Amino acid sequence: MQVFKSKIDLWLGLIILVSAALSLLVTLGMVISMDIAGTLFSLLLLAAGVALPLWILFGTRYIVSTETLKVKSGPFSWDIPIASITSVRNTKNPLSSPALSMDRIQIQYQQGKSLMVSPRDKSEFLAAIKQLS
Repeated sequence: MQVFKSKIDLWLGLIILVSAALSLLVTLGMVISMDIAGTLFSLLLLAAGVALPLWILFGTRYIVSTETLKVKSGPFSWDIPIASITSVRNTKNPLSSPALSMDRIQIQYQQGKSLMVSPRDKSEFLAAIKQLS
């Protein structure tokens, strides 16, 4: 089993970190000025506005095992059977995906499904996939 962390573009990392920091500041301001119900709501907002983006930023990875490519991005997960991969190609497609960089790999699998990833070490990732397919 090989684990590949996502490459992170500086601009995207900064956007996520700044938005998490702003969410934290707003939430702390709300906690200070509210009653218990407002405080509980603020803590939920804190989880959504701070924890989730940071979980995605620091928890996006791609795990290549003998039979499966598992893609994890925060609470989101995809399992792609290696045998179902039909093509792999470089792309700069900006569509939403578990890739934190525009330097992406598009993986076509099963019947017309696709997913884009952005491993830090693209050549090693591609070699791991190719070796198993």
